[in-house]
Amino acid sequence: MKTKSLKKDKVNIITLGCSKNTVDSEVLLSQLQANQVQAFHQREKDDCNVIINNTCGFIDNAKQESIDTILNYAEAKSAGEIDKLYVTGCLSHRYKDELQVEIPEVDAWFGRMELAQILKRFNADYKHELVGERMLSTPAHFAYLKISEGCNRTCSFCAIPLMRGQHISRSIEDLVKEAKYLAGIGVKEIMLIAQELTYYGLDIYKRRALADLLYALNEVEGIEWIRLHYAYPSKFPMDVLEAVQNCKHVCKYLDMPLQHASDNMLQAMNRQITRAETEELVTAIRSAVPGIAIRTTMLVGFPGETDADIDILCDFIRKMRFDRLGVFTYSHEEGTSGFNLTDDVPAEEKAARALRVMEVQEEISMEINQSKVGQTFRVLIDRLEGGYFIGRTEYDSPEVDNEVLIDAQAHYVRVGDFVTAQIVRAEAFDLYAEPV
Repeated sequence: MKTKSLKKDKVNIITLGCSKNTVDSEVLLSQLQANQVQAFHQREKDDCNVIINNTCGFIDNAKQESIDTILNYAEAKSAGEIDKLYVTGCLSHRYKDELQVEIPEVDAWFGRMELAQILKRFNADYKHELVGERMLSTPAHFAYLKISEGCNRTCSFCAIPLMRGQHISRSIEDLVKEAKYLAGIGVKEIMLIAQELTYYGLDIYKRRALADLLYALNEVEGIEWIRLHYAYPSKFPMDVLEAVQNCKHVCKYLDMPLQHASDNMLQAMNRQITRAETEELVTAIRSAVPGIAIRTTMLVGFPGETDADIDILCDFIRKMRFDRLGVFTYSHEEGTSGFNLTDDVPAEEKAARALRVMEVQEEISMEINQSKVGQTFRVLIDRLEGGYFIGRTEYDSPEVDNEVLIDAQAHYVRVGDFVTAQIVRAEAFDLYAEPV
């Protein structure tokens, strides 16, 4: 008679999508391990019998990557290579009913806020005492700090409110507690993330409180850099700029997706701001915080967009000279108000417009980087790769911005340390430096 194996489960959490998903996976990992479940994040060794796929459902490419990943693990389950497959995250939250019919190999689908239900699958209990504590999947010296969940904005292209719900801020006390925990385990840089940073506090404090949070986090011993991601330009709280200027540990860096510069497109996207107002805001930010690096993101290919709109966008980018800029193409998302419009820009044209915008930015980035040759910066070393120690200045965020490369054959520095380095050569998106 066949006997049941007593072998314990080994769980591998696979994360797709944004930094918010990364934090969610880190929390799940911590809860599983606290319940004596053998769990890993993005484990390369192929020895786990249970897979939890934390998915992204933001745009078409992200959704397809999530579906392809699920299907790959579904095949692995059918082949007997894994025992269980669970799916969570934004794609699961949004399309659970349809997907469970299409991919029956998945053992269970979980929505975005169903951590406790996932834990029950492992006879695990939610450990309230772990709130603010988590296992990091990032390098040990930096971490993401999610200050709120959800979004109350109504941008016509965006499905995030459908998946993440309405804005819910975390308290300053809880965030300071988490930052102290992170500092205690060696984190030197925290990146504040949210769907919409500048809305922070309106729900629990009845006022915008991001500046208050910055002042509080600035006092956490051990945290050297505090970085701001995903601010919304309309009704931008100007007291945040005073905090950036006054707080020693807040980086002179702001990630503020603008999406477009054509008034026609801004109105169609329901961005609640005009080009003229945007230019005034960018000018005011740079005046209040001299030397601040502004990163932005643009969206091209929205329904009704014309070549003239792209001309306006490119002119705006040349005039504003953003330090960092990324582009993504419009994805026709059901449930958004934009879905009621005809998706009339062909995919090839969307890609061509994105390339045109990035060519403008590449020229600007090259000029800005060339001006840094000979200058000295404080650099945080992230990793050793391809014969170089690779780090960043306070003006750069991981994965999306400039990197500083130091020749590992000629110089030795330690990963996770700050070093002072002089820029000796520059390319459009990389800086080469030597320790001073």
